[in-house]
Amino acid sequence: MMRILVSACLLGRPVRYDGRAKDPGTDLLDRWQAEGRLVPLCPEMAGGLPVPRPPAEIEPGATADGVLTGRGSIRTATGEDLTAAFLAGAAAAVRLARATGCRHALLTEGSPSCGVRRVHAGRFDGRTIPGQGVVAAALRAEGIAVYSQSEAADLAHMLALAEKPGF
Repeated sequence: MMRILVSACLLGRPVRYDGRAKDPGTDLLDRWQAEGRLVPLCPEMAGGLPVPRPPAEIEPGATADGVLTGRGSIRTATGEDLTAAFLAGAAAAVRLARATGCRHALLTEGSPSCGVRRVHAGRFDGRTIPGQGVVAAALRAEGIAVYSQSEAADLAHMLALAEKPGF
């Protein structure tokens, strides 16, 4: 059975920056949890950040790959640099995925850690831009397929195909 690394907030855990959980918008997580597939992680907490915590965004003009290679930072609206904690969380996600055999991840869209296709623009104005978070980028670099919560059905389809005999 294929395991899935999943953002803990999608499982109802109150670990987001504002102390809340995130509605995954699907019943698939309940099924996967009952099957024992899910490996939950909040990378921001794994990186040492508290709950609640100030919102943080990848700085304007930087990318997740840039942050991972020291050419960008993740900051709060007051300018506090949280890059080290986000990098530690990304490293923890990669270690956990390796240790548990996860080849797939289901992450929270929009986050500077877990954004899969979009992240906040770095100006704390609510605007998002195409891009990914540092955890998504780090996992992809390890060959792990990354999906957002809105792509859970796509992940389910891929798992069904991959687990068919003879695939």
